[in-house]
Amino acid sequence: MKRTARTAVSALAVAGLALGLGACSEAAEKAVDQVDKSVTETYEVTYEVTGTGIESIDYHAGDGTAMAPKIESEKKPATPWKKTVKLKGIMPPAVMPVSLTPADLTCKVVYQGKVIKEAKAEQAMAGGCVAVSPVVG
Repeated sequence: MKRTARTAVSALAVAGLALGLGACSEAAEKAVDQVDKSVTETYEVTYEVTGTGIESIDYHAGDGTAMAPKIESEKKPATPWKKTVKLKGIMPPAVMPVSLTPADLTCKVVYQGKVIKEAKAEQAMAGGCVAVSPVVG
């Protein structure tokens, strides 16, 4: 009788472990899918800059990597300035204007019609507009 009980308990334990591992592997699979998405999915943002006396606008244009994005630059742009770019994965959208008169300077990052980052005046000059990639999360 005891041997039968031990065998039944062992069988239940093995079945429970198998179910638990199955759940863990599903969670791991979802995590891998999320990582793949955060590395390969592309998205579009539009950068907007307004103001006077703008010397240059630097921005992430989509080349390079998330940790080392290629920065493109436009010198003496006409304002208002807009640029739509396609970025990939976790690369942060970023636009950094330089102005001789930052009081009226504004920069924005727009994703799917919504402003996801905005900065004005000195804040726009000091750090520009750098947002978190919308594919993260």
